[in-house]
Amino acid sequence: MPRLLACTAIAALVLASPAAADTLREALVSTYQSNPTLNAQREGLRSTDATVAIARAGGRPQVSGVVGVNRDLTRSGVLDTGRSKGPTISGGLDLSLPIFQGGRVRNAVNAARTRVEAGRATLRAVEGDVFTDAVASYMDVIRDRAIVELNQNQIRVLTTNLEATRDRFEIGDVTRTDVAQSESRLSLQRAQLATAEARLATSEETYRRIVGRAPGVLAPPPPLPPLPATAEEAVRIAIVQNPDVIAVVRQAEAAGLDVRTARADRLPTVSGVVSGDYVNTVSGDSGGFPRAGTQTSIGVNTRIPIYQGGLPSARIRQAQAIEGQLLEQTIGTERAVVAATRSAFASVTATQRAIQSNEVAVSAASLALEGARAERSVGTRTVLDVLNAEQELLNAQVQLVTARRDQYVAGFQLLNAMGQAEADDLGLDGGPLYDPTGNYRRVNGSWNDWAGERQHEPRSTRTVTPAEQPVATTTGVASPPR
Repeated sequence: MPRLLACTAIAALVLASPAAADTLREALVSTYQSNPTLNAQREGLRSTDATVAIARAGGRPQVSGVVGVNRDLTRSGVLDTGRSKGPTISGGLDLSLPIFQGGRVRNAVNAARTRVEAGRATLRAVEGDVFTDAVASYMDVIRDRAIVELNQNQIRVLTTNLEATRDRFEIGDVTRTDVAQSESRLSLQRAQLATAEARLATSEETYRRIVGRAPGVLAPPPPLPPLPATAEEAVRIAIVQNPDVIAVVRQAEAAGLDVRTARADRLPTVSGVVSGDYVNTVSGDSGGFPRAGTQTSIGVNTRIPIYQGGLPSARIRQAQAIEGQLLEQTIGTERAVVAATRSAFASVTATQRAIQSNEVAVSAASLALEGARAERSVGTRTVLDVLNAEQELLNAQVQLVTARRDQYVAGFQLLNAMGQAEADDLGLDGGPLYDPTGNYRRVNGSWNDWAGERQHEPRSTRTVTPAEQPVATTTGVASPPR
């Protein structure tokens, strides 16, 4: 029930954005459909799906045929029967049916299935991580655009201040020092604007890399859903639902099954065999014997390992060590998830307080600036006092914008740590969601040796613009544009 409520709230989060501009929901839909990291992980899961069919093939009948054309070059002694030297056509058909393999196939199939479950959990984890990156890049663009706008506005204010100070200097109301201070502050602000514009360009390129297109006008993000009241509650949810934890637990279970598979190398195997052979001497003297003949046979073959040079023990020890490694990694992953959850919760709490404090700071700085300007007009404040008040207001506004970005991103990171930031949770409506079980149902029981897939066509979108495309030459080698 808590997960259902959280999923409903998150779906409302991405559906609530206004339609007048690019919304967070649209950015996430584009990311889900065209992000290469996500699409590559889906192909990786399809590869894991195939391992189940590979494991099952070890317990299925094997049929093979042999056809040969032979001619004897020389014969002497007892081997010279007087029969024709050929050519002779021969053919055979063999059927082998595994009856007992010491549990090797059963454990291998179960291990493959468990790894498929781990792969699905890993895909969930990648989805959450990519969506978190998309949300962060979305908020970064909004923050950096706001900071650029604040800096541009500050330059306009300082330019007006400088002009007014110069006018007052002409009439002897201020000194040359006041003019120099105004000029210095304006130059410093222009440098800050250049830095802010560079940071905005970086954020927009990060957005383009993750989402797959350049950001347009971005709508403000909708409110986050209710978050856990305590860090302990968030950790309890994360330990159960975080896909990274689920994936490593399933990997450890599969490694345990690999140990059983390796132990089967020391057990006997039993197979039923059926074979048929055909021989035909197509030319020459048959020496009174029939030219053609057939033979069929049926039987049971048992292979009993007696000594294999220590290979089974080495494989068992290797499998046990891998299992031990994954069991240790399970604890490590759990630690990481606990730390990430607590860190995100602490960031949410801290940024909420920072937003409140910065809102008070902006209000107070605005009032202080108005007072400084009024007092400067009656001569109780200096130009430098006004410049400092303007800078303090700008700093408070930038810190408020940054705190709001940090609070939103930290909240989404907390949802991701709790396993609640995936496609199913977000309720994306940009088309059908990828079904990780569809390919598994199609391929896991396949018996067809000739089945296959078409060559993969990338679904991810490129972000190279026409102006960035290399120029082709007659030699086929790209040359830089002139």
